[in-house]
Amino acid sequence: MSNQRSPMSMNDDEAAAFAEEVFDRSRQGDADMLVRLLEKGLPANLRNHKGDTLLMLASYHGHVDAVKVLLQHGADPQIANDNGQLPMAGAAFKGDLAMVQLLVEQGVAIDSASADGRTALMMAAMFNRTAIVEYLLSKGADVQRLDAKGITALGAAQAMGATDTSAQLQALAG
Repeated sequence: MSNQRSPMSMNDDEAAAFAEEVFDRSRQGDADMLVRLLEKGLPANLRNHKGDTLLMLASYHGHVDAVKVLLQHGADPQIANDNGQLPMAGAAFKGDLAMVQLLVEQGVAIDSASADGRTALMMAAMFNRTAIVEYLLSKGADVQRLDAKGITALGAAQAMGATDTSAQLQALAG
């Protein structure tokens, strides 16, 4: 007789409820629970009905420890959600410098682009996130990179009326 317990089976409603709980844990930044679930075989790149990965949710909500856990367990920071958004661009949009720094330190490419070609630098510029713009530029972000519409970070900042980042980026061109 084996000491191993048989895997428990779930019906579709129970599985959906469990999955929703897992995504909530990621949104809430429950790093300890995520470690336990990942070690038991939870896919690190599990996606919800909007295409958000656990990493996207944890990073968007600013949970550094949960993001570290997910990356250590193989979560892919280049998986975009159904809107084409990447975790790095989401952190830049939110103005979360610590999260942007963590993602870069963990090896996420500075100029990784969403489906629309927008990089974290473009998102930070658009939403007047001067500290993030400064950080990304210090790490080699391409100020001349174009999005799918042919717009640079400076052009995006100007279009959004982001005066501080517009001035910041214009100073580089001058």
